[in-house]
Amino acid sequence: MTGPSPEHRRPPGTDDATVEALGKVSEALETVEAARGHLYAFHRLCGTADLTLGEGVELLREAGHLEQADRLDTELVGRNILDGRWSFQVVEEYDDTYYGPFKQLETDLREALVEGKRHLLEAEMKEDRRSAGHPHHTAVPGEERG
Repeated sequence: MTGPSPEHRRPPGTDDATVEALGKVSEALETVEAARGHLYAFHRLCGTADLTLGEGVELLREAGHLEQADRLDTELVGRNILDGRWSFQVVEEYDDTYYGPFKQLETDLREALVEGKRHLLEAEMKEDRRSAGHPHHTAVPGEERG
């Protein structure tokens, strides 16, 4: 086989402008995916900080610093990071309010315009950048490397 696999070939009649526009929408979704990853990292860091703080509070108590331990325990351990929210609630709200709808709309757009095919712009870019006959520039896995 030469060229992209069938799932990465534009359907007949699909113009360059459509492929370019879908490429930009996909690029935006990839950025949203990265932001979501950072948000999950933030969630994990907030949880780790709270658990570590709890350990520090217990160590302060064991060291006899009851007043300071009680203040930290009351003021910070388990505190909301935003009004009424722990980090898991921020993640859930982001997923429900922005990430989920964005992902669904991008899928709906691809279904309507290019039979649901993904990464058409990148597949064509790969094809343009391949060096013919080079063993590390094959179009698809397992392709003959002649």
